[in-house]
Amino acid sequence: MTLKALSVAVAASLLSTAAYAACDWTPDRPVTYVVPWGAGGGTDANSRMLASLLEAQMGQPFNVVNRTGGNGVVGHSAIANAEPDGYTVGAATVEITTMHHAGLTDLNHTNVSPIVLVDIVPSSVLVSSDSEFNTVNELLDHAKANPGELTGSGTAQGGIWHLALAGMLNAEGIDPGAIRWIPSDGAASAMQELIAGGVDVATPALSEGKALVESGELKALAYMHDSRMAALPDVPTTKESLGSEWTLAAFITMSGPEGLPEEIACSYEKAALAAMETQEWADFKASRGSDVVIMGSSDLTDMMARTSDNLGATMKAIGLAK
Repeated sequence: MTLKALSVAVAASLLSTAAYAACDWTPDRPVTYVVPWGAGGGTDANSRMLASLLEAQMGQPFNVVNRTGGNGVVGHSAIANAEPDGYTVGAATVEITTMHHAGLTDLNHTNVSPIVLVDIVPSSVLVSSDSEFNTVNELLDHAKANPGELTGSGTAQGGIWHLALAGMLNAEGIDPGAIRWIPSDGAASAMQELIAGGVDVATPALSEGKALVESGELKALAYMHDSRMAALPDVPTTKESLGSEWTLAAFITMSGPEGLPEEIACSYEKAALAAMETQEWADFKASRGSDVVIMGSSDLTDMMARTSDNLGATMKAIGLAK
């Protein structure tokens, strides 16, 4: 299933099926919505917006609580270990599929009940405007012929954007360390370092680099996705550019604790998908340069399992798995 948005007609069809007929559970007191990351970030913004729409759909307050720490372990544990009674849900993110591979915790994607995909943020391949490289293939050919000469950045060592670069190299049969990773405290500082010439490539979300690409300060060589970004339609995808068809994206979900009863889970899925059909949600996503994505629990569960396998293999290949 593509990760691009499905049509509203398809979503409406989903919501009208008999499968949802009995999904009429609603909370009778406030719900806690756990966010494992800090206030002001993308996970927080998406979660707060969805929580406000769920309040309208389900008639009770959804109180967003940021539970940070442990590279996401604290917040994800709060979701997974909550009583599965419908009164605690939260934003399980891509790190739920990687933190156990890193040896940070035994917690993994099987310890939550995925409900809906909230956002997906594919990585990019960015270079400075005066870079000698004009395609991702040119960059990778150089890295293969000159291992260790080029440097990349975008996040901390072992972070999702590091895995994006190392995974792409590995998928193309190139040593994952052929482009040396320079840790940064985030995409913004990495892109400024890229502009200043301190590194050769950065691999943050394309949406994060959009303004700098549009201003001509950076060049986008590729988008690590299976379809082009509507806001930057001239940037080719890695799927169309590379033989491996490598793609990599961070994601945000709405998930509940492991063992969430089916009646509660499907009621949340029904309400969340309805919220995502609203113009308010569409306007919010457009304001962030993001697509509306529609993916329910079944496809999301499969996607999380595949992501865990793929990123676990990548982490092992680059020496970050424990």
